[in-house]
Amino acid sequence: MIQDINNYFTTIFYHLHTTHEDVISHQSVRILQMIQKEEEVTVRQIAELLNISQNTASEHIKKLERNGWVQKERAVDDQRKVNLHLTADGLNVVKKNTELDDKKLQHALNHLSASEQQTILQAFRLLSEVSK
Repeated sequence: MIQDINNYFTTIFYHLHTTHEDVISHQSVRILQMIQKEEEVTVRQIAELLNISQNTASEHIKKLERNGWVQKERAVDDQRKVNLHLTADGLNVVKKNTELDDKKLQHALNHLSASEQQTILQAFRLLSEVSK
């Protein structure tokens, strides 16, 4: 079952992904995605997620800042803590590199009945909820 789900998932992503315009490393995409999905993210958390040193994570963040995709903000409750946030450009980059293309997805969904579309939506919602 696991192999089947992975096979279906990668096939869906292969056929329905967006066109990548930016040259960006997989690690950078993972960092942007983490910032997108978590309420608060620090350089330390990025380092832990990627199993890299804090200095290396900091260098990645500096590169993402130079590209205009990430900004730093000091926490209100603790000025020593710096949280990372996506800029509008950063959000666009992460979406283009992790989401399915809206038009391609809609075209595929148009081949399914309303009931089948609801089944797919429910399955993705359930899997998303338990994955957290």
